[in-house]
Amino acid sequence: MEQDLKTMNASHEEYDTIKQIEKDEEETATSSLVGNTAKSINYESTSSPEQNDKIADSDDDDDKSPRFSFRKLWAYTGPGFLMSIAYLDPGNIESDLQSGFVAEFKLLWVIVLATFLGLLLQRLAARLGVVTGLHLAEICYIEYPMVPRVVLWVMVEIAIIGSDMQEVIGTAIAYNLLSSGKIPLFVGVLITILDTFIFLFLDKYGLRKLEAVFATLIFIMAVTFGYEYVVASPDQVGIVKGVFIPGCGPCTTKAKEQIIGILGAVIMPHNIYLHSALVKSRDINRDNKKEIKEANMYYFIESALALLVSCVINIFVASVFAEGLYGKSNYDIYQQCETRDSPYSDVFYENTTVVEMDIYKGGVFLGFI
Repeated sequence: MEQDLKTMNASHEEYDTIKQIEKDEEETATSSLVGNTAKSINYESTSSPEQNDKIADSDDDDDKSPRFSFRKLWAYTGPGFLMSIAYLDPGNIESDLQSGFVAEFKLLWVIVLATFLGLLLQRLAARLGVVTGLHLAEICYIEYPMVPRVVLWVMVEIAIIGSDMQEVIGTAIAYNLLSSGKIPLFVGVLITILDTFIFLFLDKYGLRKLEAVFATLIFIMAVTFGYEYVVASPDQVGIVKGVFIPGCGPCTTKAKEQIIGILGAVIMPHNIYLHSALVKSRDINRDNKKEIKEANMYYFIESALALLVSCVINIFVASVFAEGLYGKSNYDIYQQCETRDSPYSDVFYENTTVVEMDIYKGGVFLGFI
């Protein structure tokens, strides 16, 4: 019995000894882990500041806005002005004419608002092309199933046809007026069709040359309509009020319709497709986040400048028509034609009813200012 007790006591002592050894080993391992962690933290915070600074600088470089450079802006200049010619087509001239004729200077703010909305849409289109490297039509083809793709295609084609009809007819009218009627309208249409193929031919020599041609056309429009603006000398106070104070005076049905007409003439869906494709003409490294930001910045600045020019030209046109046509009768315009020996006097009737204007009569009016 005594021997058994001694054996039990020895077993308990061995068990306690083993437990104590295990406990000591756990404490040693824990303290070693804490020490190593502290050393690692201390090493990262004190022994490698240059490496940490490099990592931080790399992150900051991606987040910083690129510095502005006129040289780089010139390199990116072109797509925005090529796109902005759509804001100055005969459809826009017609809407400017009608807005000035119907509401005098009171709808100028709509031209400004529509141009601003157009800038937002063009910016989105440009960013899409820059970031993805694909234009809007390609994105729609990838993202949408067959039926929505076909519907979008048909809608855009209809929009293009509707816009091009105004441009072709408006250009034919311009040829007819500039030639004093020697070029019939159908011949003007044929010349316009030929013009289209000429521009397509110029594209074969490089997009930069085509951009230069359209920039020159915009410059000519700015000079000529600016001259008309100076000669017509419209009411400057009325223009300022019309630009900055929303309203339409007596909001007649024609005035309301014209508001919608201005928005439709300025914001055209096919122009968004075009801009998203034009920005692909510049070589951009899409693996470089900083370069993408830089391209987006310069394209936005260029688009804003181009649309600012187009907005000013549209305001010039609307103001000239507002000054010369608002509230005028057929007889008033007829007398002006006779005074300046215009060969188109018979376009206006010799009566006192309010004149009904269209782009043809508007061209006649501009011809004798």
